[in-house]
Amino acid sequence: MKAWLEKTFHLQENQTDFKTEFLGGLTTFMTMSYIIFVQPAIMGGIGMNTGAVMVATCLASALATLLTGLLANYPIAQAPAMGHNVFFAVTVCGLMGYSWQVALGANFISGCIFTFLALLGVAGKLVDIVPESLKQAVAAGIGLLIALVGLEYAGIIVATPDVLIGLGRLGSRPVLVALFGLAVIAILMTRRVPGALLWGILSSAVLGLALGIVKFHGLFSAPPTLSPTLLKLDITGALKGGLIPIIFVFFFLDVFDTVGTLVGVCSPAGFFKDKKLPRANEAMLADAIGTVAGTLLGTSTVSSYVESSTGIAQGARTGLANVFTSIFFLAALFLNPLAEMIGGSYVDNGQVLRPVIAPALIIVGFMMMKTVGRIDWEDITEAIPAFLTLVVTPLTVSITDGMAFGFISYSLLKIFKGEGRKVHWLVYLISILLLGRYFLR
Repeated sequence: MKAWLEKTFHLQENQTDFKTEFLGGLTTFMTMSYIIFVQPAIMGGIGMNTGAVMVATCLASALATLLTGLLANYPIAQAPAMGHNVFFAVTVCGLMGYSWQVALGANFISGCIFTFLALLGVAGKLVDIVPESLKQAVAAGIGLLIALVGLEYAGIIVATPDVLIGLGRLGSRPVLVALFGLAVIAILMTRRVPGALLWGILSSAVLGLALGIVKFHGLFSAPPTLSPTLLKLDITGALKGGLIPIIFVFFFLDVFDTVGTLVGVCSPAGFFKDKKLPRANEAMLADAIGTVAGTLLGTSTVSSYVESSTGIAQGARTGLANVFTSIFFLAALFLNPLAEMIGGSYVDNGQVLRPVIAPALIIVGFMMMKTVGRIDWEDITEAIPAFLTLVVTPLTVSITDGMAFGFISYSLLKIFKGEGRKVHWLVYLISILLLGRYFLR
């Protein structure tokens, strides 16, 4: 066994050992395990069976995380991505009105495209054609959208007849629960406590129980059945329903997210060699396969998690840490009653709220805003498209529209500045396709 571990993960070469990798894998799981509770709550809002979604989330996360460890030998865990799930549920199924089955079909097709390109070894190169300012603005725009959803789930922001949105009743019980959880997470993050998001969610649940807005369903049970979501995706409907732009957005969001996380996590850890990341394409392949498997099981895009940096900070250096993280995800299959309790909704003054998971969404939005600092605000041709992407995404509750305003304005401004030839032709093609959405509706 020891010889196999050394041969597979090169522990000595990476100056690590079994115990260190175990602690790193556990730390990573603790910091990202909130998705086990958040994902069913978000997807349950569009009619998906929450128990089945939880099982699909655990299985897809375990598979993709294990593949990343075995194929790429990196301690980078994977799970359904925040932002992607909001785009899936709020935009595609909510605002655009597509069924979750059709949305899963579109998500599956995007995952297949990603897998094919990763097998060819060219997936990572696609990111090079997208302007840096737009990549950073898309990430930050998604962060604002996630934060907006979190504020609405908390009841802090409510719909108003005059200016569309306004401040909710801050003294109401759901808002107090959400603000308490938000304070706990912020304080724990200040103290650099691993698993701050998870502890914040659990703290909110405890207060919610005390205030009578959370119902106790127990802690452990046999895993729910997967049948309500297993293989229920509608691929034909996705192809017939005019979802080509949506497939494109699913694909690029996955690629952006994966590359951004790989760079953000691996660079500080010293994994880069000569400014290149070895086995990067293997990591992207694991990500792509995870997305395909997740849609077949019944969950949205699976992608690399930046929370993996906490496990790396704990000392994890190889894919062995991912093996342990995968095992923990499989063990979490028996936590469905806890997931139902935490992800449950509460109706207050006619508004459906989810105050327990709201703090995690707000904080994830905050974490994604750091990319704004990487935008060149001095170059108008870079700054205005980035700004439009940032504001249009949350205000229209649509990542697609945010990207459309960004890409289209970027192409036009570069042309009028006389720098049109510096822009990759695929950027113009993407802009035309996004512009066509508004005339072909």
